[in-house]
Amino acid sequence: MGPLSYFLGIQAQLLPTGLFLNQQRYATYLLQAAGMLDCAPMPTPLPLQLDRVPNQDEYFSNPTYFCSLAGKLQYLTLTRPDIQFAVNVVCQKMHKPTVADFHLLKRVLRYVKGTLEMGLTLESDTNSQVRAYCDNDWAGCHDTRRSTGGFCTFMGTNLISWSAKRRLSITVLY
Repeated sequence: MGPLSYFLGIQAQLLPTGLFLNQQRYATYLLQAAGMLDCAPMPTPLPLQLDRVPNQDEYFSNPTYFCSLAGKLQYLTLTRPDIQFAVNVVCQKMHKPTVADFHLLKRVLRYVKGTLEMGLTLESDTNSQVRAYCDNDWAGCHDTRRSTGGFCTFMGTNLISWSAKRRLSITVLY
């Protein structure tokens, strides 16, 4: 079969120091599906103040299209931990997306357009020390008071696991 080069939408490039994984072809397909191949890139996946995005009360007219693009973005996070949090924010709105949510989704896609070549490097010559980092926003959702938390795990210099998701709220009775 030959050396690994492409598998399930993930491109693999063997390097002298390890392996580079990215999804440039898949990201290009995603931009094409969204009709955004020629869009202007954005420097960040989300704005600094999410609560100040306009049109938060107007529902998006095609929620199926929104869900389709959001799901495709989720698959892109396999090799793109830099968009994990932004995609999580967008996917939390899949049940009743607003026009503002669609603008956030398009902003993530515009960020992807400017960072098509980004991916994950796995180095073969690294130690086996395991390190993990985590963070929470502690009741960051103004409506539900639920927290969004995330973590990343490294083995040596290699990022091996990451996640961002909304946590269940816990009621404490005194």
